[in-house]
Amino acid sequence: MEIRTLKYFLAVAREENMSRAAAQLHVTQPTLSKALKALEDELGKKLFTRHSFSISLTDEGVLLRSRAEDLVSMFAREGLGVLLTLNDLVDTSPGSGLVFRPLYPRLEMKMYLIWNRYPSFTPIAARFLRQIRSSFGGA
Repeated sequence: MEIRTLKYFLAVAREENMSRAAAQLHVTQPTLSKALKALEDELGKKLFTRHSFSISLTDEGVLLRSRAEDLVSMFAREGLGVLLTLNDLVDTSPGSGLVFRPLYPRLEMKMYLIWNRYPSFTPIAARFLRQIRSSFGGA
């Protein structure tokens, strides 16, 4: 498995859309689709459930995403790269081997989470929303 393919996988998992992920990665959609199909073949697991205009992770895909994000953190811990993230998205507790250093000058941004009144969330999206509500409060 190549790091490039892992990067492609994480982008598609984050965007939940092949076309948007391809645009973000500056590759063509067929290139991205072929790389991810090859990854599924290499692992012998189906990682995505494809819908008309979106894509969602299977249970195996959720597991790979978690491990891939841990791998990125490990690269930063080992000095093989730098991790640029928002505060509290990566474990920076004592013993994690990572430290959060705010950018200077301080950058702030407002973020909004918006969804339909009667949504049908995937299990991972529902878990994410519960975590956001418990961390930041809200309706």
